[in-house]
Amino acid sequence: MSAEFGGRSGRQGKLSQWLRGRRPKEAAGDGGREALLLAAAEVGLPLAPAAYPAPGYRCSCDRVGCPTPARHPVSFAWQTQSTTDRGQIERWARHQPEANFITATGMVHDVLDVPLEAGREALERLLGAGVEVGPVAESDDGRMLFFTLTRGTPEDEDEWWPCELDCHPETMDEHPGMRWHCRGSYVLVPPARLPGDDGPTVHWVRGLEHPLPDPLSLLEVLTDAGARHAGQESDHLSAGWPLRH
Repeated sequence: MSAEFGGRSGRQGKLSQWLRGRRPKEAAGDGGREALLLAAAEVGLPLAPAAYPAPGYRCSCDRVGCPTPARHPVSFAWQTQSTTDRGQIERWARHQPEANFITATGMVHDVLDVPLEAGREALERLLGAGVEVGPVAESDDGRMLFFTLTRGTPEDEDEWWPCELDCHPETMDEHPGMRWHCRGSYVLVPPARLPGDDGPTVHWVRGLEHPLPDPLSLLEVLTDAGARHAGQESDHLSAGWPLRH
């Protein structure tokens, strides 16, 4: 799904170009969609059906003013519904050919979710330093998702890091920095479609063949890149603010 980065010598300058210009080859059509979903389940990501885009930037759920169109689970029971069972995922994918899918975090994996530009900077630095980075997805609405091992398990209840310590999935716009999706949260799993005329998607930039890393191995670089990104945004806003005399 994605290219491997080999030796570091002579390749640093090419990383940014690769990250900005290359998207992994994803098989077209329903067969490719189903194969990618099954691949996610095979590496342990629990899946459940989600809403999908409807004409006019609307959501298939038909909720008036849906706050997260095409980005939320179909069922309120998504946490217990989420599964890695191949047969169930095949049935969902074939009976709901337009549906997106979410993966429930905090059971097997977490997701570190950062602004796209910060994520690209961090990924370039991590790969350049030889750090093992797991699967990474990009969302065309401006986010990058780093898939990692979870920091908590049902057998180790005191180590759960509930998503409520950060924010809920539906409040992402109010928290533009890094989000740590863990227990009680979810993200869209590629391939997913977002509302928009240009066909925005959520897609892999590093595939599921990469093992899930410990999130702490990525955290410092992601936090640093996110803080720099937030600082640049703040400087940009300040520069546009009228001066008072």
